[in-house]
Parts: sequence; structure tokens; C-alpha cells
Amino acid sequence: MNFLRKLFDNNERDVKRYRKAVEKVNALEPQFQALTDEQLRAKTDEFRQRVRDAVGDEEQYRTRKERTEAYNKALDAILPEAFAACREAGRRVLGMRHFDVQLIGGMVQHDGRISELRTGEGKTLTSTLATYLNALAGKGVHLVTANDYLVKRDAVWMGPVYHALGMSVG
Repeated sequence: MNFLRKLFDNNERDVKRYRKAVEKVNALEPQFQALTDEQLRAKTDEFRQRVRDAVGDEEQYRTRKERTEAYNKALDAILPEAFAACREAGRRVLGMRHFDVQLIGGMVQHDGRISELRTGEGKTLTSTLATYLNALAGKGVHLVTANDYLVKRDAVWMGPVYHALGMSVG
């Protein structure tokens, strides 16, 4: 019976898919650790160009949904590299390395779903992953949190990660 439940359990299937992506991110870690700060920063420009190339001219899409799907597909293609870059930036500027479970949380957020982490498990750091990845589309990203204090605190606390990657925080 457990076999059938796992076979048809969407969450289990999704977690398995996320774990495969985590393996890809982890495999890239030595490569990103070897980059200079300037090379790491240049990855953002490279990623943005790859997204632009993959999406092409926005006018070719008949509907907003088609355009959004094209952006999502382009972002999904660079997710392991973008997450590896964000993880490395966090390690360098904050001394905080994203754990595998936080990578999964970032992937869940990127998929437009809700990831649940308990107090102290690193929600703020986790959010840098999906925020960075989606900002590569050049459309701006809004990160919503519970109150004004957290907005200010997190912008100051995580801002150096985004700045190291050539992005701004408002």
C-alpha cells in the first residue's frame, strides 16, 4: 500500500525532482568557488543574456501566458547555475552557505508554491535564491514579508548577496 501511495504522491515526485536539481547545484559548487568576485558578478550578465536569447522578441508571443511560460522555461534552464552563484555569493559576503533543504525551498518558491520553514531554518536566506533567479528576467521582483520591520531588516541583511551579484535592492 505504501508503494502505491508513493507512486501517486505528487509531493514525493516533486521532492525527487528537486533533489535531482540540488545534485546539479552541488556539482557546480567547486566551479563557482573558483571564480573571482568579478567573474561571479559577470555570471549575472551571462544569465540575463541567456534568458533574453531563450525568450527572444516578446512581441512574438500572442498572450501574456505564452510570454510568461517562455520566461519560466528559460529560468528553469539556468536554475542550477543561478542557485550555485547565489549560494556562493551568500557564502562569500555573509559567511552563510545555503543548505540543500534551502535550495529545495528556493525551487518551490520559484515554482510559485509555498515553502514552509520553521523559525531559525533560514527563510530569509532561502528567499534569495528564487528572488535572484527571477530577477534575471529583468522584470523586477517583489519579495513580500510579514511586516515593515522584516522588510527593512532583510533588505539590509541580504542586500550584500544581491549587490555581489550585480543587482540592486529597494
